[in-house]
Amino acid sequence: TLVHPVMSVVENPTRVLILGGGDGMAVREVLKYPSVTDVLLVDLDPAMTRLGQEHPALLKMNQGALSDERVRILNQDAYSFLEENTEQWSAIVMDFPDPHGEALAKLYSVHFYDMVAAHLSPGGRAVTQATSPYFARNAFWCVNETIEATGLQTNPYHVWVPSFGEWGFIMMGATPVEPRGLRFRVEREWLDEMTLRTLFSFPADMERVEVEPNTLLDPIIMHYYREAWSKWF
Repeated sequence: TLVHPVMSVVENPTRVLILGGGDGMAVREVLKYPSVTDVLLVDLDPAMTRLGQEHPALLKMNQGALSDERVRILNQDAYSFLEENTEQWSAIVMDFPDPHGEALAKLYSVHFYDMVAAHLSPGGRAVTQATSPYFARNAFWCVNETIEATGLQTNPYHVWVPSFGEWGFIMMGATPVEPRGLRFRVEREWLDEMTLRTLFSFPADMERVEVEPNTLLDPIIMHYYREAWSKWF
């Protein structure tokens, strides 16, 4: 659900940047697209990407994706990478941990999404995991508000994940996407086009709320996040 909506919107994606996702599962799904020629995985932790390349359980799940000849691995902070790099990408997939502290909150800031926009090639799209619109409703919609503050158009969506519960994602680009027009071009394990279109509808207990955008000077998202989860656990 993180990968296929954005990859379906981009016409013939060739170069894909994955920020986070050191387990290799997002890479596995990206490599299903025959037009993809170059995948750069930027993950801070070399121990994580090493596990993704060597651990038998992860190798079984990611199908050896991190050793594919189209894949490059760079162990660097994603924020620093975008600051220093000038390349552009057909699709950018952000698979970060939740914004529970300042170090992670910067990866969900207005400035960060400004940098993401600058690294998208014409017609390119990006997507981020965005915590739970049910368990952390304000934090989820803060991500959406923050992305919109850059001028990017958003398509928020959600899905029930057995090990996580209700979880949210936000797709972004220069123009909005009409979910009814989405069509898959590769095989998926379970996500079909009828299910895909339902992901973009939010029930009353998860619909949009008024929140502030998250900035470097005021990392309000971590407060939204902590306050929400403290009510559950």
